[in-house]
Amino acid sequence: MMADHGDPCEEQEVSYCMNGATCYKISSMNSLSCVCTENYRGSRCEHFWLSSLSPSAEHAGLIAAVVIVALLIFVVLAVVIYCIHNFRSTKRRQKNIQHQYWRIQPRV
Repeated sequence: MMADHGDPCEEQEVSYCMNGATCYKISSMNSLSCVCTENYRGSRCEHFWLSSLSPSAEHAGLIAAVVIVALLIFVVLAVVIYCIHNFRSTKRRQKNIQHQYWRIQPRV
C-alpha cells in the first residue's frame, strides 16, 4: 500500500481524495496518493466498484461459460429425445396401419 510510504496530507490537500479516502503525500516523488475505502477504486478513489462473490473477472467468466455450455447441452439433448420419440411413434403408427390393412376380417 502506498500509505506505508507517505505522510498524511496537509489540510489543503485532503480534498484530493474522493469518497472518504485517506490522503497521503509521497515525499520521495512529491505526489499525493489515496487509500480508498471499501467499494471504491482509482487513483483518487473516484470509481465505485460493486463487489461480487467471485474472486476475479476470469472466475466469473468461467462460471458464465459453464452455465451457457450446460444449457446448450440440455437443449441439444431435449431435441434428440424429442426426435427419437417422434420417430418411434411414427414407426408404431405405420406398423399399426399395415397390420390393419392386411388383417383378414372374419365373415359373419
